[in-house]
Amino acid sequence: MTTHRVVTTDAQIDQAISRAKALANEPRVTDVTYRPGPGLDLLILQMSDGHRCVLPREDLQGLQGATRQQISQIEILGNGTGLHWPALDVDLYVPALLQGIYGTRKWMAEIGAKGGAASSIAKRRASRANGRRGGRPKRQESSAIAA
Repeated sequence: MTTHRVVTTDAQIDQAISRAKALANEPRVTDVTYRPGPGLDLLILQMSDGHRCVLPREDLQGLQGATRQQISQIEILGNGTGLHWPALDVDLYVPALLQGIYGTRKWMAEIGAKGGAASSIAKRRASRANGRRGGRPKRQESSAIAA
């Protein structure tokens, strides 16, 4: 006789149902438009509450190397809580997108590193001004040693 391993517990299912009920009042995607153009490559999400959310395509994990044709084929899933690109096998969770989370933690760290590495006139000026004031404050050693 075959025994089956329980992968999801009843408590986990109950927690998921509670989270889903909490999302009932959250805005959901009703329509998605892809607007490619010179210097602009945007996804425009029309939300159920009437607002629009504009997202730069290059910031979304899984869409960087895609063609315009592949990106334009978007499906709305889960009653507006998900976006799916069948040609790319990419899924994005709308509540996370609305919070500015465009991919995994590793992906978001890479985006942050690129932004931090960017140089501009304003950034150089700020760096020089901070240097004239002594630069970044040194870390102070903790005088209390745990026993």
